[in-house]
Amino acid sequence: MRDKGIILGIETSCDETAVAVLKNGSELMANVVFSQIEIHRPYGGVVPEIASRNHLQNLPLVLQEAMDLSQLSYSDLDAIAATRGPGLIPSLLVGLSAGKGLAFSLGIPFLGINHLRAHVYALYLNDPDLHPPMIVTLVSGGHTQILYIPKEDEMVCIGNTRDDAAGEAFDKGARILGLAYPGGPSIEQAAKGGDQRHVLFPTAFMEPGNYDFSYSGLKTSLLYFMQKHPNARVEDVAASFQEAIVEPLIRKSFSAARRWKANSLLFAGGVAANNRLRERALAEASKNGIRVLFPPVGLCTDNAAMVAMAGWKRYIKGNVDSLKCPAVSSLSIEQE
Repeated sequence: MRDKGIILGIETSCDETAVAVLKNGSELMANVVFSQIEIHRPYGGVVPEIASRNHLQNLPLVLQEAMDLSQLSYSDLDAIAATRGPGLIPSLLVGLSAGKGLAFSLGIPFLGINHLRAHVYALYLNDPDLHPPMIVTLVSGGHTQILYIPKEDEMVCIGNTRDDAAGEAFDKGARILGLAYPGGPSIEQAAKGGDQRHVLFPTAFMEPGNYDFSYSGLKTSLLYFMQKHPNARVEDVAASFQEAIVEPLIRKSFSAARRWKANSLLFAGGVAANNRLRERALAEASKNGIRVLFPPVGLCTDNAAMVAMAGWKRYIKGNVDSLKCPAVSSLSIEQE
C-alpha cells in the first residue's frame, strides 16, 4: 500500500459520467460530473443503450478533466474505485471496465463499489466525524430505503419500497402533470406558491412500526385526479403531490431514529436535494431534538466523489477486489 492515500473514483451506473480524485478520505482534489439529462429529456427517462454509448464517448474526457484538475499523474494514484452495482448493466460495464483496465495497467488495487453504500459514504465527505448508531434514509430515482447502521461497515435495511421509489414517483407524476424530466426538480419548482393541502393524496403503510413505502397508488391517484379535474392549478396539485411523497419519508425516518436510538438521522440520494424534504426534516429535528444531516446538493445526485470515499473506506482496511469482480444490476445494500 502506498502512503499518499489517493483514490480515483468512477461512476457510470445510470446516466451520469463521473470521475473524482480523493486524497486521504478528506481532500477532494477533483469531482467532475457529465450529466446526460438533456440527452434523455425528450424520452421522459433514461434510455439504457443511449446512456451506455454516451458513457463510452464521455468517460475518457471526464477522466482527463479530473486528472487535470487534481494536478496529479496516474503514477500518483494508489487505487481505482468503480461502481459495480446496482444500476443499468450496459452503463455499469463502461465504468467498471475502465476502472479495471486502469488498475491493471498501473499495477494498483481495484475496488468494486456498491452504489447504494457510496451514497451513504457521501455524507462523510461533509462530516467525517459521523459515528453509529445512525439511521440513513436513502431516497433516489431507483431506491427508497431506511437503513440502520449499528457500526460503520454494517448496513441493515429496515424499510424498503414495495413498488415505485420516491424519485420514480416524482418522474411519473411530472409526466402526468405535463412537466419536464427529471420530475423532482420540475415538481419542486411548480409547487412553489402552491397549496400543499389542496388535494389529500393517499399515503401507504403509515401504521406505527411499518418502515416500508409504496408510491404506485399515489401515482394512480394523481392520474385519476387530473382526469376528473383537468383545469386544476398545476401549482396546487404539484405541491399536494410533493407533500404526499415527503410525508412518509419524514414520519418513518424520525420514527426509526427514535426506535433505534440513533445518534444522527441522515438523508442521502438524489431526492435528498429536495428543498421541501429538507425543510420538513429540519423542522421536525428541532421539535424532536434529533440531529439531522444532508449532503451538499451536489453530492446528493450520482457522483464519483462518493465512489472514491467508499473506495477509501475499503482501501484503508485492505479490502480490495479481483479484476474478475462482476457488474451486478440488483446489488443490495447489505453486499460490499
